[in-house]
Amino acid sequence: MNELLSNLPLLMAAPGADPAAGAGSILPTLVTFGLVFVIFYFLIIRPQNKKQKETKKMLASLKKGDRVVSIGGIHGTIQSIKDDTVVLRIDANTKLTFSRSAISNVVEQSRPSKKAAAEAQAEVEDDSETDEDDE
Repeated sequence: MNELLSNLPLLMAAPGADPAAGAGSILPTLVTFGLVFVIFYFLIIRPQNKKQKETKKMLASLKKGDRVVSIGGIHGTIQSIKDDTVVLRIDANTKLTFSRSAISNVVEQSRPSKKAAAEAQAEVEDDSETDEDDE
């Protein structure tokens, strides 16, 4: 054990190394850390942020009649939605209340009502007319 500790200073610096050369050897280390950070950003941080945005958008677009799956794997149809809670109808007699954040994904979106479909179609037509006017 004493022999290992006595050789510790030898492991910290190369023998015969000039103390002024230490400043020049820090550049490759900084470049390496920078590359590691860039790799972590593109492989871990960026995809996670993208997934969070998609999940937030999905939770904001929940509506009555959507077929969803909870994070526990329970499949159901949204019966009602409040600010932070969602009531799922599992079968004819079973209704469960979940936190909105407990919804994992939407299996099938409900069909929009005729009124909502007509409004969406009118909006698309207005946008296309505006685009034609710009040209």
